[in-house]
Amino acid sequence: MTWDSAPTSVDTVLAELFAEAAHRCRDHSPLTGRLLHDAAEDLSRGGVTTRIMAGFERDREGQVPGLRFAGAVHRLVLEGGAPGLAKHYPSVGGQPDLPKLWEDALPALTEHTDLLRRRLGATVVQTNEPGRSAPLYGGLMVAAQEAAKAAGRSVPFCVRLLEVGASGGLNLRPHHVGYRLDDGTVLGDPDSLLVLDPEWTGRPPADLRHRLRVVGRAGCDLNPVDVSTEDGRLHLSSFVWADQLYRWNRLRDALDLAATDPVGVDRSAGPEWLAKQLARAERDVLTVVWHSVVWQYASPADRAMGRAVLADAAAKATPTTPLALLVFEPRRSDDAGEDYRFELLLKLWPAGISLNLGHGAGHGIPFTWDVTPWE
Repeated sequence: MTWDSAPTSVDTVLAELFAEAAHRCRDHSPLTGRLLHDAAEDLSRGGVTTRIMAGFERDREGQVPGLRFAGAVHRLVLEGGAPGLAKHYPSVGGQPDLPKLWEDALPALTEHTDLLRRRLGATVVQTNEPGRSAPLYGGLMVAAQEAAKAAGRSVPFCVRLLEVGASGGLNLRPHHVGYRLDDGTVLGDPDSLLVLDPEWTGRPPADLRHRLRVVGRAGCDLNPVDVSTEDGRLHLSSFVWADQLYRWNRLRDALDLAATDPVGVDRSAGPEWLAKQLARAERDVLTVVWHSVVWQYASPADRAMGRAVLADAAAKATPTTPLALLVFEPRRSDDAGEDYRFELLLKLWPAGISLNLGHGAGHGIPFTWDVTPWE
C-alpha cells in the first residue's frame, strides 16, 4: 500500500488511546499532553499522524501507542532532525509555546513520516526511571533486616538482586546511589554521581544506620538497552517527557553512573530467565526478585509462569537461603478520583512476611512509607 492509498482515518480506538494518554500526562507534562491531544485530533481527521500510525491501528492500551509516538518525536528532536520543533523542547534548551506546538510539529512529521513509522514499529516504551531506586533502596533495607530477624541473625543479610524487565539496568546499582533526606542525612553513597532527593514522608521500618550490602546483580528484558552506546542512551532519553527537566537531569546522572559500574542485562523472557537464576541458592544471601512498572506489559501466560517459578523457589527457601519478592507496581485504589496508585510490596520466604510498605509517584519520587499487610 502506498501513502497515496492510505486510509483517511484510523481505527477510532487508536485516536481514543492517544486522547486518553494526553489526559493522563497533561498535568505532569503539558508539552506531551498537548502533542498527544493534537495528534489525536489529527488522527480523527485522517492527517499526517494517520500515515505515521498506519499498521498500528489495532494496538492495545498496554502497547501505549501514544507514548511510543511521543518518544519517536522526542528522539527526532534530540537528534537535531526537527529544528523548528526543537524550540518547544526544554530537553534541548527550548521553551514550550503550546498553542503553536502542532503548527511547528507538522513540517517535521510530514518530512520524517517514514522514519517515525519505522521507529514506532521497532521500539517499546522503556522509561527505566532511576528515581525508583529510592523506594527500592528502602525496601531492600527492610527485606535484609526482616529476613535476618526471622533467621535469628543480628546482622542483615547480604543481597543478591534479580530484576525482571530491567531495560537498561539503571536500577541495578541502588547501593551506589546517594539518597539525600530532608534532615541532611545522605544514605547509600554520598559521593555518587547520582544523588537523589527521595522526598520521603516517614521512613522505612528499618535501621538505616546499617549499610546495604549487594553481592550479586543480574537483570533480563525482552528488549534490553545497552546504555554504553549512544543509541541506547538516546532510546531511554526519548521517553523522558521533555519538559520534566528534573527527570532529564536524573537520567543524565544515572547514565554517567552506569558508565562507571557496568551491569549487563540479558535478552530473555522473565519466567525462563528467573527459573535459571533461582535454580541455585546462595547460602547466607537474601535473593531478591525485583520489578517495577512492568507487570502491565507482561502477557497473562508470562504472569502465570512467573508466579509458578517464584512459588517453586519460595517452597525451597530456608532461613539461610531466604527469598524475597519486592515490586513497585500500580494497583487499583479505592480512593475517590484515583484509578490506581503505585505501591511497594514485599514478600519474604520462609519467614512468611507479606507487607505493603507504602506508596508513591509512578517515578518513585515522592514516596510515603506507610506499612500495612499486603493482602
